[in-house]
Amino acid sequence: MSNCCDKREEIFRAALELIAEQGFHGAPMAMIAERAGVAAGTIYRYFENKDALIVDLFHEIDDKIGAVIMQDYQQAKPLRERFHHIFTTLARYFVNHPLHFRYIEQFHNSPYGVEFKRDILQRKTGDCHIYRDLLEEGVVQQVIKDLPMPILFALAFGPLKVVVRDHILGFVALNDELIDKLMAACWDGIRR
Repeated sequence: MSNCCDKREEIFRAALELIAEQGFHGAPMAMIAERAGVAAGTIYRYFENKDALIVDLFHEIDDKIGAVIMQDYQQAKPLRERFHHIFTTLARYFVNHPLHFRYIEQFHNSPYGVEFKRDILQRKTGDCHIYRDLLEEGVVQQVIKDLPMPILFALAFGPLKVVVRDHILGFVALNDELIDKLMAACWDGIRR
């Protein structure tokens, strides 16, 4: 059984590396299989097609990020403290996992990500979505500006994406102090 899981993990690792390096279109299944060290047909035992692999890999990474964010997250804390926790945890995760960041960024800027974002914003998924729920709660409590949710997401987390990308490219060196200052600037952008 562990061999099955090992192959799946190798396929995920290979897909993550290739897609982060070359994009979705630059990473055909045959290349992913070669990088994973498996026969091309083996991938199809685990994933129906490339779309399924791309979406499953996104959910795998998203679940890991969610688990890290939920560690020490306390719903009873004030909004700003919870925003601080989410923002800084996410920033540190991406600094420490640049391939995950690059994959997530590509996913969100693709048709896959558009559908995912639409489902979250329109609450088509019954799941709790910690970012959306925090922002909505802040609007209701009149702590956060009453703006359309896509704008709140952009103000709250858009700068984080840009700065993490610049960190990965070597234009800025993110550290805890700079992450805290970035978080404070984003909070100032969304608070009333």
